[in-house]
Amino acid sequence: MVVILATPPLAAAETPTTSKIVSVDLFKNGLAVVRREATLGKAGVYVLDDIPDAIHGTYWIDSAAPVETLVRTREVDVPVADVHPGNLQDDLAGKKVTIHFRGEKLPPVVGTVAKFKPLKGDDLALPPSRFLVVETAKGRSFVESSEIASVESETGDGKVKRKRSQLVLTVGESDKPDTKVVIRYLTRGLAWAPSYKIDISDPKTLTLEQHAVIKNELADLADAEVRLISGFPSVQFGHVRSLMSARTTMASFFGELNQSGGQHSDAMFNSVVTQNADLGNRRSPRLFPSLGAIPTGEGVDLHYESIGKRTLAEGDALSLTVAKGSAKYERIVEWLVPDTRDVYGRMIDRSGPNEDDSPWDSLRFANPLRFPMTTGPAMVIADGKFNGQRTSYWVNAGEEMVLRVDKALSIRARTLENEDTKDANRDLVWVGGRQYRKTTVEGEVTVNNHRKEVIQLVVRRRFSGELMQAEGEPKSSLLEDGIYSVNKRNELLWTIPLKAGEERKLKYRYSVLVMN
Repeated sequence: MVVILATPPLAAAETPTTSKIVSVDLFKNGLAVVRREATLGKAGVYVLDDIPDAIHGTYWIDSAAPVETLVRTREVDVPVADVHPGNLQDDLAGKKVTIHFRGEKLPPVVGTVAKFKPLKGDDLALPPSRFLVVETAKGRSFVESSEIASVESETGDGKVKRKRSQLVLTVGESDKPDTKVVIRYLTRGLAWAPSYKIDISDPKTLTLEQHAVIKNELADLADAEVRLISGFPSVQFGHVRSLMSARTTMASFFGELNQSGGQHSDAMFNSVVTQNADLGNRRSPRLFPSLGAIPTGEGVDLHYESIGKRTLAEGDALSLTVAKGSAKYERIVEWLVPDTRDVYGRMIDRSGPNEDDSPWDSLRFANPLRFPMTTGPAMVIADGKFNGQRTSYWVNAGEEMVLRVDKALSIRARTLENEDTKDANRDLVWVGGRQYRKTTVEGEVTVNNHRKEVIQLVVRRRFSGELMQAEGEPKSSLLEDGIYSVNKRNELLWTIPLKAGEERKLKYRYSVLVMN
């Protein structure tokens, strides 16, 4: 009788290979969409040293053949000249050393540095040992690291052990001689920051230039296509590193996963590094949202602007002009007077500083670029002189915007409101189980032009209640944040030319419910 024993198949030979970053799409919040490509042979196992540090749920591979991915960590021999000194216990493990101590009290210790297995699991959280463990003729010695003056080591092979992560791709059967693998993922380490320069040297037409600075802290880029993304980056798990990352443990993964980013998680906690349309909120420097925009695209509201193929080493920063345009513009002085009452009609203490309480020199124009202007700093110059710098918010192509430049200190403005004392018969009103008294408020805004030129003045007076009367035929509009409150939130808007030295007073009256 013949017995045939089944033998396990030999492990497939591993073929070292490389991949290349062929394109990156950059958000403004430090995240980037990376596309790597590698050309592999037929079915087999291929090893890459390029390990994607991907965001959770964004690591994907495209290939005509089935591909499985393994991330592993191995100890490898690295030439001493190629690495920085690390932990003595690991660097000198297995080597014969002579240890000299500080002072002259202790004799040198001669022995072989002990070698230990790599830490795993919970042991990774242990603090580093303060002892260097050495095997001597008398046994194991624990040497206080702080007492070591110098260490002499045998030369050996001139290499030290270092942990290195590798990406192992197992390619399945395919009828093609070569297999092209495309690896896509989101990661941290690449970002772009926009800025704008607006030149108003011409009294009627401005020139606008969009500028971008790109910072590369990810990896070397060689002739890679770079695109700048504008829009609202909805990356709910942007703070969670994938389990595929060599730097991630299960403890850190679940810890990050359980962290709630809150309602601002998609915006990465910072509207300036993302975008902000700012359509009419309380601090908005814009007069009102314009509906006169130019259709520029389809699908989701993300704009990709290519700046071509770029070569950037890790740590490089690139500065360049992205686009230029020109547009007709109007210089105005805008004065936003904030509401003086809360939702219950009671007076608000506004004794502290508030930049919206002052008139501002502003520019009104339409976005002249063929794509949206994203949120970023905008600098205004005239005849080579700096005028001011403020935040420019998201503006669609062709959409009108108002950009503040600087405080208009030569335009004097003041406002006054008083409850009408003649209104003796104040009505008592019950709303939602609370008692309110209905009263009438008389208000007045006064402006004076101390310049030697005519100005176009825009006054925006916000108030809570029901408008009764207003001089100067202002436009009255209902603000969104007051639709469901006891008192409606309103805004009066006057647009008036003001001659040099001229003073104007604008009176108005409104009723308001004040909670007792």
